[in-house]
Amino acid sequence: MTTNEAAQAVPAPKAAQTVTTAGAPPLRQPLGSRLAARAGGGVMRVFLVLVALFWLMPTIGLLLSSLRGADDIAASGWWKVLTAPTDLTFENYQRLLDNSVITDSLLSTVMITVPATFLVVVIGSLAGYAFAWMEFPGRDWWFLLVVGLLVVPVQVALIPVSKLFGTIGIFETTFGVIVFHTAFGLPFAIFLLRNFFAEIPRELLEAARLDGAGEIRVFTRVVMPLGGPAIASLGIFQFLWVWNDMLVALIFADSESPPITVALQQQVRQFGNNIDVLAPGAFVSMVIPLVVFFAFQRQFVSGVMAGAVK
Repeated sequence: MTTNEAAQAVPAPKAAQTVTTAGAPPLRQPLGSRLAARAGGGVMRVFLVLVALFWLMPTIGLLLSSLRGADDIAASGWWKVLTAPTDLTFENYQRLLDNSVITDSLLSTVMITVPATFLVVVIGSLAGYAFAWMEFPGRDWWFLLVVGLLVVPVQVALIPVSKLFGTIGIFETTFGVIVFHTAFGLPFAIFLLRNFFAEIPRELLEAARLDGAGEIRVFTRVVMPLGGPAIASLGIFQFLWVWNDMLVALIFADSESPPITVALQQQVRQFGNNIDVLAPGAFVSMVIPLVVFFAFQRQFVSGVMAGAVK
């Protein structure tokens, strides 16, 4: 084959197709994609800010109501403060501090919430580590039983647990409320922490054991530091549930020193016109969980996402 024949054998570039492709109109993005791209800037930020303000509106309204007098609250809504900010006063909070029922109930709520949260975190962490990295007979079956307890509603256990607590003498006591909250908080705690601890690389645990560390040291020096986000999210879950609970406290708590939710409910029932005490009491009861949540929201989000992978 000569040089000219070889040149003829090579196909010529498809100039027509190249021109056609180059001259074709650009592909248009779908309408949804274009709207999402345009809304991803300042418009979306403004929308999210409005949603956040709308979500915080009840809290803001309760705060402003707690700073108004009883006559002003009965005469107009809290938004009137925006035009007359000089009407705000802290006398309601002074009356709240002088109300022994509310102050004692806040102390009772702390005495119930802190131990119930601490016990759930400690016991749930130990059990989650055992289910994730320790071998024992029937481990998977026991874990399935724990997962099954997640669907058991609290209302089902109220009557039998009341009879049990009455038999052993802890009904209508602070200790009984702590035991109830701890027992019903453990299934979720074990489920969350077991899934998080199972994601820890096995090589880290084996390296610690090769250095002579026992199970307790591996748990405290390796697992606990790495499980900080999950433990923080669990603590927030448990704290919010126990602090805001009224059903369990209404049944099992001591009637002489009830938690804040029960105390506020009793104040509404007995003295429906003392809004100047109820408003600041309700705001204090609500703002404490909000402060705890916003203080640990980063650990909360990362812990929940990591624990939900498996």
